[in-house]
Amino acid sequence: MKALTAHQPRVKRVLVIDVGGTSVKILASGQTESRSFRSGPKLTSRQMVSKVKKLAADWTYDVISIGYPGPVLGGRPAAEPANLGRGWLAFDFAQAFGLPAKVLNDAALQALGSYNGGKMLFLGLGTGLGTALVINGVVKPMELGHLPYMKGTYEDYVGRAGLERDGKKMWRRRVADVVERLRAALQPDDTVIGGGNVKKLNALPQRCRAGENANAFLGGFRLWASTDVLPSNPQRGGARSRRKS
Repeated sequence: MKALTAHQPRVKRVLVIDVGGTSVKILASGQTESRSFRSGPKLTSRQMVSKVKKLAADWTYDVISIGYPGPVLGGRPAAEPANLGRGWLAFDFAQAFGLPAKVLNDAALQALGSYNGGKMLFLGLGTGLGTALVINGVVKPMELGHLPYMKGTYEDYVGRAGLERDGKKMWRRRVADVVERLRAALQPDDTVIGGGNVKKLNALPQRCRAGENANAFLGGFRLWASTDVLPSNPQRGGARSRRKS
């Protein structure tokens, strides 16, 4: 094997951790199948780290990307998650893993993996409403789900609680209305609807495309990419263009 030179930096091998309210999914560079374990309301940050280390014990990785289900400031969780245990606030994942780590809101991570260029709005339909913008390759996490809407907030009506309370038919109408409002306000070139509940839509709102939960892994790889995250042949509104990070 040819030795690396100063002009040939070694590609970082990334472990991506997608933390969710029901499961934690992981995938490392060079692997083709993700692995997972159940999370739930008792899972703490330290327990998550311990379980991930065991689950990925036979994988090789140099750096870590973490999708966190809540706001992130300064590279660390800024609030405890609604559907997990305690101990996540300001937790130092790099120290816990003993490797460089980057933490990003989970919606922002999936948005980065869904990005095909220009100004993209990402809306994640799940427990709440995950939101992010990606502008010229730079991801900007947002908390639009907390904005006032009707008698509550956007995520009160298009999140899981609204779906269970109002039923699929009304929920779908609310989703279409919320998407239209946010598109009108932000004027994106591209809109991606992702999250676990996107499959419950009969049809996507106009000028939108469906995202995939697996895009969180691609977003995690792109966080450590040494080159621009913009795919080489962007196809706005169509299938995403994948490439190695």
